[in-house]
Amino acid sequence: MAGRINDDDVKAVRDAVPIDAVVSEYLQLRNAGGGNLKGLCPFHDEKSPSFQVSPSKGLFHCFGCQEGGDTIAFVMKIDHLSFSETVERLAAKAGITLRYEEGGYNPSHQRGERIRLIEAHQAAAEFYVRALESPEAEIGRAFLAERGFDQEAAAHFRVGYSPAGWDHLTRYLRGKGFSDKELITSGLSQDGRRGPIDRFRGRLMWPISDTAGDIVGFGARKLRDDDNGPKYLNTPETPIYKKSQVLYGIDLAKKDIAKASRAVVVEGYTDVMACHLAGVTTAIATCGTAFGNDHIKILRRLLMDNGSARVIFTFDGDSAGQKAALRAFEDDQKFAAETYIAIAPDGMDPCDLRLVKGDDAVRDLVEPRTPLFEFALRQIVGRYDLETPAGRAAALDEAAAVVAKIKTSSVQREVAVQLAGLVGILDQEFVVHRVAQLARWARDKGGDHGDRGGRGGPQGRGPRGGAPQPTAPAPAPAFSGPALNLRSPAHRTERELLKLALQKPALVSPAFDAYGVDEFTAPPYAAVRRCIEEAGGAEQGIADDRAYLGAVLDAAPDNTVRNLVTELAVEVFHGRTIDETYAGMHLVHVRLRAVDRRIADVQSSLARLGNHVAPQDLAAAQNEVWVLQQYAQTLRAHGAAAL
Repeated sequence: MAGRINDDDVKAVRDAVPIDAVVSEYLQLRNAGGGNLKGLCPFHDEKSPSFQVSPSKGLFHCFGCQEGGDTIAFVMKIDHLSFSETVERLAAKAGITLRYEEGGYNPSHQRGERIRLIEAHQAAAEFYVRALESPEAEIGRAFLAERGFDQEAAAHFRVGYSPAGWDHLTRYLRGKGFSDKELITSGLSQDGRRGPIDRFRGRLMWPISDTAGDIVGFGARKLRDDDNGPKYLNTPETPIYKKSQVLYGIDLAKKDIAKASRAVVVEGYTDVMACHLAGVTTAIATCGTAFGNDHIKILRRLLMDNGSARVIFTFDGDSAGQKAALRAFEDDQKFAAETYIAIAPDGMDPCDLRLVKGDDAVRDLVEPRTPLFEFALRQIVGRYDLETPAGRAAALDEAAAVVAKIKTSSVQREVAVQLAGLVGILDQEFVVHRVAQLARWARDKGGDHGDRGGRGGPQGRGPRGGAPQPTAPAPAPAFSGPALNLRSPAHRTERELLKLALQKPALVSPAFDAYGVDEFTAPPYAAVRRCIEEAGGAEQGIADDRAYLGAVLDAAPDNTVRNLVTELAVEVFHGRTIDETYAGMHLVHVRLRAVDRRIADVQSSLARLGNHVAPQDLAAAQNEVWVLQQYAQTLRAHGAAAL
């Protein structure tokens, strides 16, 4: 049984791996102000970025779906790993050797399944690369050379060769300590009559990596006529490989995709290689499946869906390529980016085009020319005889239904006008009206209920148009009392004070630590105040803010409170200048409201009791009210100095 990872080592891993570096492996981050970064949330579908990262705090939080936490929590959720698997993975990235409380130093049998499967794929990739240099692999080297790829290109893309024998790789990985069960689970081996045998034999091998750069599968190309298998054979579905969720070349292209706000989608491994070698370093390809919704999510997080983002599809000019383009257009509205299609004049793919006409031709091919919607409409309209009224009517019916799916009304109208020209109908307004009518019918049937981005919307923006401001989190079962209302001045002030206590504890210490939980009227905020108290108070954050925040998170009774802590720890402040004056103002306002509430409570109790209150109790209550009133007057006159 695996031992518990040493707490000091877990802390070392948290401190050594910057959260912005880890998150940037999965999505594009941009400046959000206040030292924070923002991007499209990878945990829910949204149009406007509500996901924020605080590098200084080592935390992330999404104001849309309320997910939040530190680097370890992010990797656990996005890659579906256990805590120990995540720490092991991040430790390997940082070069930290982990200690286990019950069993020494990081023995391989203690590692999580995902870590082991990725290690097996890495070892297999190295094995295949070496095998490409063998005499047997001459056929593979010739295949690459015929397509314009030299040894340097093969090395850059880590192309390899799987020997034709039954179990060369299986025996090699067994020697590396991998069990038969791990080899079968990984998809690198399969069951044979006498035990596991290699799944890939006598083929050219391309490693397929996930967004983080870990090899999770392989694509294998047939080389010999006596190979009865398919032309391309991919890794089967495994715990780490889902073909609908991987894009070949994404590990090499992601930085340039984010930088250029542009992605080029091609059809095969050699097309990706040709594009990259020609200077189109944003090229990626699907792996044995059509381009679909999960692929769109990957690209959207990198493109950030800004107004200049572009996705260019390069499909073969044959009927299969045209069908692929039409399938891609069905998902077009899931992009905020503009989508285009590029088809070489002679119907060549990028690999063939580079061979025949050179790198310049490949670069020229992917310069956007034809919008994908225009290509799709031409394909639809082209199936009808536009010389007859019946043909034009049928073409309009089918194409108008496609145009009606466009969500933005101005774009929908513009495309409808173009459709009128394609069909040959002079009355453009008739076509515009027809499209709008179909769109309304679709909405009435429940096909569209507003923002396709999901959680984003006007209510997610702050009062000054800055960082997103959350609506009230769903109360945890432990909460009791009035619901959180961000329109309440009291709740807004309490929220700002808690943000100060979490983000800038030096500005509110030691005064904040003397505040009682009951001074926070919003139950969720009272729960966060209790967590800070159990973590030793805000004063603990002056010396080591990351350890302090970790302690506050550890004190949270449930995920609802924990998510609210991360939310407050990364949210930007309302004020422009965050200093002692700003902090003092919020300290005073929270305390003043607490004092005023206490005065009102005592006076209300006296009013209810009337003449039935004992003289000594009446005197004590009146004295308390007098003292509180004097304190309130002093707070109003002298501010934070009176705390």
